[in-house]
Amino acid sequence: MTDAAPPSLLYSVKQVELATRARLDELLRPSGVTALQYTALTVLERRDGMSSAELARNSFVTPQSMSDLVGALERRGLIARSPDPASRRRHVISLTDDGRALLALHAPAVQHLEDEMLTGFTARERAAFRDLLNRARAALG
Repeated sequence: MTDAAPPSLLYSVKQVELATRARLDELLRPSGVTALQYTALTVLERRDGMSSAELARNSFVTPQSMSDLVGALERRGLIARSPDPASRRRHVISLTDDGRALLALHAPAVQHLEDEMLTGFTARERAAFRDLLNRARAALG
């Protein structure tokens, strides 16, 4: 009897994504925000004033899904849309104070989840892991 081959890297990455998303959904549930909505809010936190299409690309969802997501976040008062001063046809999306407050509220628990995921990693391994993941994402993007 031979040892089974280890799972593929793609399989392992997907398993980590599924596990973190489930934990993030659980953590955010009391606020009524999904992991996808939270991701969009964190993208806006880093780069406020994006179009819906830009936000979709940076949040890993389709433009159609982003339209629904933006509508839900806007109804909750977590984001606001306004005309882009540089283009009449384009609107930009910004975090509201309530959106920033929601992110601040969950920041410690989200950081704890990330720390838990990286338990046993040295500081150097954490930095290398982040770098390698970003390089893999960039190669596919």
